[in-house]
Amino acid sequence: MLFRSYDIRYHRLDLQVDPAVKYVQGMVCTYFKPLEENMEYLYFDFRNNMTVDSVIFHNQQLSYTFNTTISLQIELPWIIPVNTLDSVKIYYKGSPVTEGFGSFTTSITPCGGSNDKVMWTLSEPFGAKNWWPCKQTLDDKADSLHMIITCPAPYKVGSNGLLVNTVNNPDNTITYHWKHNYPIPAYLAAFSVADYSVYSDMVPGDGNPIEVLNYVYPCHLNLAMANTPNLIPVFQFYIGKFGPYPYENEKYGHAQCGFGGGMEHSTMSFVGNYGISLLAHELAHQWFGDKITCGAWNDIWLNEGFATYLDGLTCEQGIGYTNWQSWKSSKINNVTGSTNGSTYVYDLSNIYNIFNGQLVYNKGALILHMLRWKLGDEDFFEAVYNYINDPQLSYNYAMTDDLKLHLEAVSGMDLTEFFADWLYGEGWPFYNVNWSVDNDCKKVYLSINQTHSAGQGTFFEMPVAIRFTGMGGDTTVIFDQNNPEAIDFTAQLNFIPNAAYFDPNLWLCAKYTITQQTF
Repeated sequence: MLFRSYDIRYHRLDLQVDPAVKYVQGMVCTYFKPLEENMEYLYFDFRNNMTVDSVIFHNQQLSYTFNTTISLQIELPWIIPVNTLDSVKIYYKGSPVTEGFGSFTTSITPCGGSNDKVMWTLSEPFGAKNWWPCKQTLDDKADSLHMIITCPAPYKVGSNGLLVNTVNNPDNTITYHWKHNYPIPAYLAAFSVADYSVYSDMVPGDGNPIEVLNYVYPCHLNLAMANTPNLIPVFQFYIGKFGPYPYENEKYGHAQCGFGGGMEHSTMSFVGNYGISLLAHELAHQWFGDKITCGAWNDIWLNEGFATYLDGLTCEQGIGYTNWQSWKSSKINNVTGSTNGSTYVYDLSNIYNIFNGQLVYNKGALILHMLRWKLGDEDFFEAVYNYINDPQLSYNYAMTDDLKLHLEAVSGMDLTEFFADWLYGEGWPFYNVNWSVDNDCKKVYLSINQTHSAGQGTFFEMPVAIRFTGMGGDTTVIFDQNNPEAIDFTAQLNFIPNAAYFDPNLWLCAKYTITQQTF
């Protein structure tokens, strides 16, 4: 493949923008190392509606061409030795194409006034190429990034990393210099511009407190200041459960933009509101999605399933937006509202397949929840901790098999069948449970039968919990259904039950009927 011939090491974006005009101009300097002998060309993802003014390499202009609508080809004047660091500067301008979820967008804030314009980027999954020349693959992160944005005063710019310099220019513009010293893929590089009000929340911890820097519309300042502190206990919970904040030497933050959801740009999520569920989801991505990024969009559930489940875990902790039982019930009802579809994304041609809320987000979260049920809390969370702190994966990319490896290493289980059923396969099980009781010996008899929601014949091997209640007793028994045929079980109780409840703690992504039979 063209892009595998070199390794990105550093990007410096030096751009001029005005949020009133959908236009960008400036320069991108990229440092790289060739990975192959005799590399004659550099290739960047970049749309050909943009104008390239010049390409500079060792103070000389190079020839270039768009060999496709989204590929800029630069001819090198000599062969650069393998693993030798070099750089190229691309000067360009134009009005970027907006696609996907709004890769480069201008709008108007609700605040009114003469400075009510807002501009932002949101490149996930394929939009970075629309506004800057980059290597838009999921196999190569730049080691660091400088984002230098000049805009009219009094607008402010939010971006990745730390704000290291601000310069007031003679032409009534301001230059903001952001520096991010952690590995970052192209789609997470971002900036936003608006007449922001700025304030910080601080997250206390064992070491230095973590700054949560908030760029908000002035007319939403009071609302934001009332809501963003709710993220502090969430931050502390994530750190305690999954390890240090991945960018603890910089900051975390939010920049308000004109969309309803959020986007987890490294160290500064762009958000449309300040609800705790959204904030918790985007913060979770700093670990799951940013520190470790899915290595293919087919495996986007590693980003979105984890972020959704971590938002759910805040509900379990009592610091989320609803109670834990309601959260689980809502996700199960949503996923079982459709009979088919896989969480693994086979068709990448439509981004709404990639970011399918029902299958990727909610079923992805329930897959993690069921793994927790199957492994038990101790093994599950130990495996996830090992995964997110694996030195081979940290600040790099991962695939499902990398997570599976850690889960199996801790639990000793073979999870091949589980992932084949739940991730790569479609649908969910429908359980038909019949039970009866022998009052004389207090023994319960059950028959558990399972059918597939999409009629595909897949059998979901899962432990099934049934809660029995009656005069003088209340107990939950776990039955391992490991055979696609209807299985008969017995359970000895110390009381006579008069009611039975399927999966009382909502571990399974399933529907069911449960019926008592009488002798």
